[in-house]
Amino acid sequence: QVHLVESGGGLVQAGGSLRLSCAASGRTFSNSMTMGWFRQPPGKEREFVSAINWDGGITYYADSVKGRFTISRDGAKKMVYLQMNNLKAEDTAVYYCAVDRSVSYTSATMSTEGEYDYWGQGTQVTVSS
Repeated sequence: QVHLVESGGGLVQAGGSLRLSCAASGRTFSNSMTMGWFRQPPGKEREFVSAINWDGGITYYADSVKGRFTISRDGAKKMVYLQMNNLKAEDTAVYYCAVDRSVSYTSATMSTEGEYDYWGQGTQVTVSS
C-alpha cells in the first residue's frame, strides 16, 4: 500500500503562484513508479494535470497548464511537487496526487486516470480574480 498526502493548497489571486507537495510512503513504495497530479474543478469531472516518472525525468502536461506548471520529484524525500505559476481562475479545483505502481513512458498512459493505483485525499486550490 502507498499512502499519499497532499499539501500546499490555498487561496491565491490570479497571476500568483503556489507549490503543491505530495508525500508518499508505504511498504510497497519503489523507484519504478509514475506519479501524477489530477484536479477536479467545482461541478466538473476530474482531469489530468501532469505526471512524472519517479526514476527518470520524463514529464507530461495537460495543454491547459503547459508552460505555467512544473512537476518535479525528490526521490530521497519521496516527494512530488507541482509548481503552479500564473494561476488563472479556471485552475480552481481540488488537486490530487496519484501513483501508478508501474513506470510509464507514454503520454497516453501517464494521463489516464484508470492507470493509477493510489490516490491522495486532495488539497483545495482557489484562484480569485
